[in-house]
Amino acid sequence: MSMQILARPADVRAVVKQWRMRNEKVALVPTMGSLHAGHAALVKRAHTLAEHVIVSIFVNPLQFGPNEDFTRYPRTPAEDAALLESLQVDVLFAPEVADMYPHGQTPHTIVDVPDLSGALCGEFRPGHFQGVATVVSKLLNIVQPDVAVFGAKDYQQLAVIRRMVNDLCMPVEIVGEPTVREADGLAMSSRNRYLSAEDRRAAPTIQATLQATRQALESGERDFAKLERQGMQALTAKGFRPDYFAIREALTLQPPSSQSRQFVILTAARIGNARLIDNVVTLPPP
Repeated sequence: MSMQILARPADVRAVVKQWRMRNEKVALVPTMGSLHAGHAALVKRAHTLAEHVIVSIFVNPLQFGPNEDFTRYPRTPAEDAALLESLQVDVLFAPEVADMYPHGQTPHTIVDVPDLSGALCGEFRPGHFQGVATVVSKLLNIVQPDVAVFGAKDYQQLAVIRRMVNDLCMPVEIVGEPTVREADGLAMSSRNRYLSAEDRRAAPTIQATLQATRQALESGERDFAKLERQGMQALTAKGFRPDYFAIREALTLQPPSSQSRQFVILTAARIGNARLIDNVVTLPPP
């Protein structure tokens, strides 16, 4: 059966209802489109977890700030549909803004995960994670999947979604898929399209700096402030304008202590017209 392209939530629910009547599992892969090999990896993982896969493409205005790139965010609907068809996706759910926000965006019910939303990217993008949590809760309510698959490149986003699902007792399993990278280590991202040739040559510095910090932590270094400062300096030296370079506890995203056992190092850095994010997680001690 060829892939169905649906825009109305009611139509998605009707399809899912038929699958449910046959006791077949459903996986959801939420995206904002401009798909690449990283998204393909999410879809392939979803196929291993359920009989049916739905991919949503929705550029969510609620998670963009007033001076961010909502209007110029890359949109490639024909290419996206062709890729998803080749990956044997059952349904492409591609709603319009009016389908997702039928009463407008303001005022609107907002889902907030305050413990995890205010720091790191949340500090530099106020309201971003409220927009993410709100739209993901909508997508989960519309599709009601057994499992939803997200990329681990957006580490803080994944933590926010897992906490939201747990706090609100949503009956869905959240699966994080490892980051897919270019050969030189750059994390695949739709926003990589913004990079000039010169910026693209500098971009692998992000992963190299994260890996150097990981190695220092795994070697026993515990001067977290010094490592964060060195990370900021390394990125700035290569022409980046880093928002942050931070070490956090891997499971909680809280600032680490001398008793912490596993860490995640996260950064968001701007270069040219692109804002790139990435992270690495240390190996847990034996």
